[in-house]
Amino acid sequence: MGLTRYLGRRVLWFLGTLVVALLLNFFLPRLIPGNPVDSIVSNLSRGGGVGGDQLRMIYENYNREFGLDKPVWEQFFIYLSHLVHGDLGTSFAQYPASVNTLVGQALPWSVVLQVPAILIGWVVGNVLGAVAAFRGGWFDRGAFVTSLFATSIPYYCLAILLLFIVGVQMGILPIGGAYSFGLSPELTLTFFGDAITYFWLPFWSLVVVFIGGQAVGMRSMAIYELGADYVNYGRGLGLSDNRITRYVFRNAMLPQVTGLALSISGLVGGALVTELVFSYPGVGTLLFNAIGQVDYPVISAVTLIITIAVLLANFAVDIVNGLIDPRIRAAQAGER
Repeated sequence: MGLTRYLGRRVLWFLGTLVVALLLNFFLPRLIPGNPVDSIVSNLSRGGGVGGDQLRMIYENYNREFGLDKPVWEQFFIYLSHLVHGDLGTSFAQYPASVNTLVGQALPWSVVLQVPAILIGWVVGNVLGAVAAFRGGWFDRGAFVTSLFATSIPYYCLAILLLFIVGVQMGILPIGGAYSFGLSPELTLTFFGDAITYFWLPFWSLVVVFIGGQAVGMRSMAIYELGADYVNYGRGLGLSDNRITRYVFRNAMLPQVTGLALSISGLVGGALVTELVFSYPGVGTLLFNAIGQVDYPVISAVTLIITIAVLLANFAVDIVNGLIDPRIRAAQAGER
């Protein structure tokens, strides 16, 4: 009963946040100065060969095509009806390209970059922090200082440093893009072998910072647990160090699972900027270009996908936390 109540509250929180996110996702891009149709018509006029009457007709036609001649509230309900049918709209700047197509081309690159960084960074960071706390001494001091330094570096700063040192000065890895010129994305060993060389620099710029943050947090929690009464009591009973270590690691992991959702949010934001540094063709680059072109549908689509991904990650972490932490079940059942 306690777990059911907890999950019900999490579902309500998720749905309420999603509604607020949909409202902000639609209205915030429209606060950007400028009109996308003005940009399109301006580009046509600079090209020459188009008269004033023709430009006016083109302007009116694009306004009707994109629904910009309707009130904002009506545009919002049209936007919602399209979302229900899985239609993200048509790009203003790359008309008549579908936003679904543009996002579908960019999203896999971001997923391939971020998911391994999250999984590897979380596992390695927690193991490093736990080992540092248990061993102590010079290993603990070195791991703590290094991890603290790593987590203090903004993602984009480390990306720029790696780009300059490894890519430019040492020339070990390519400095931009996702694959070599002349190739096209396909499921072949040739393409994979080429793309993986472009993957390493943005990947390391994300995972190093993420490992540092997880290691610092895990070390602090492990040191706290090592000084707890149950550890001293277990040692007094003659329990082996391995068994005590398992208890300590299990209890120290609970806050790390809770903090994983916040860490994912930070890494996703850092990954967007990292993609720009390396000209990686993910959703970060797509979003940056769309903002510069005042492309409402693309901006809304990318921010919506990022928001839903972060919300789902938070929701999944909340569910896992409710399953593995008996204190949450006890609190919801009124036992604490």
